[in-house]
Amino acid sequence: VTTNGPSDAGVVNIKGTGKGIAMTVDCNARYVHNDPKKGTSIAVAEAARNIVCAGGKPSAITNCLNFGNPYNPEAYWQFVMAIKGMSEACERFKTPVTGGNVSFYNQTTGEGKEAVPVFPTPTIGMIGLVEDIERVMTLDFKDKGNLIFLIGESKNDLAASEYLHTMRGVKRSPAPFFDIDRELDVQAATLQLIEKGLINAAHDVADGGLFTTLVEMGIHRGLGFDITAEADMRFDAFLFGEAQSRIVVALRPEFEEEFIEAMRKTVVPFTLLGHVTRGKMVIDDSHYGFIDDAADLYLNSLERKLDSSVTS
Repeated sequence: VTTNGPSDAGVVNIKGTGKGIAMTVDCNARYVHNDPKKGTSIAVAEAARNIVCAGGKPSAITNCLNFGNPYNPEAYWQFVMAIKGMSEACERFKTPVTGGNVSFYNQTTGEGKEAVPVFPTPTIGMIGLVEDIERVMTLDFKDKGNLIFLIGESKNDLAASEYLHTMRGVKRSPAPFFDIDRELDVQAATLQLIEKGLINAAHDVADGGLFTTLVEMGIHRGLGFDITAEADMRFDAFLFGEAQSRIVVALRPEFEEEFIEAMRKTVVPFTLLGHVTRGKMVIDDSHYGFIDDAADLYLNSLERKLDSSVTS
């Protein structure tokens, strides 16, 4: 399906109907490495969140389960816990496992060196049904002045985040906050907002935290954001924490009252973060650069890194 912007899931039309199939693949191996059961449940939940953010209802999954040597007790334990986490989550999301594969012995090998298993990576592929192809939701901010809301609740939680792992050097920590009941409530509320046409962008908070989510929403159209941090939270946890069950949405100001009324009929907390700007990234009235600069870092850093490795 050709849409006006990127989406959390790919969507294709079902020929001869007004419906579509949404598809996504997801897994954060860092979470699974730190807590195999919870990490795999999160993989299922985030795949479902991606489907919902595109306007679909999760239907079924397949998987690609990548682990180390099963004769290694730790690797086998990781595998068993991952299966349990996947099973529990699939039962709650009502997404049967239609197939998949298992790949063992994924580890480094070399003379005189002990084999090191890869991070356990139970990759989840999920499909969902989009009832109305005209209601496919994209993740990109649409216009300056649109309001930005967070659906779900931020937590003072940096566990297993990219920020903690890469910027602070903490390689092992618990998996991030995750409550499957809250996750189901957040997804149901978001799908209702999409079906009612109250929002014009939706993107889940995942790897990299809220700041990364906002940047990803802005780079497609060169739009920035002006937000206010939550006063009772650590600033780094607010921006970079990866607590689950959160979705950022944007809407036109004239829909604010109806949006708030709809959200108050749910049990899901929500917060007005701020508004979309022409390109500035502003947090608590402090200027953090322009979205075009962030887009350059986001889109081109790997290429520059590879180029420098080749020439050095």
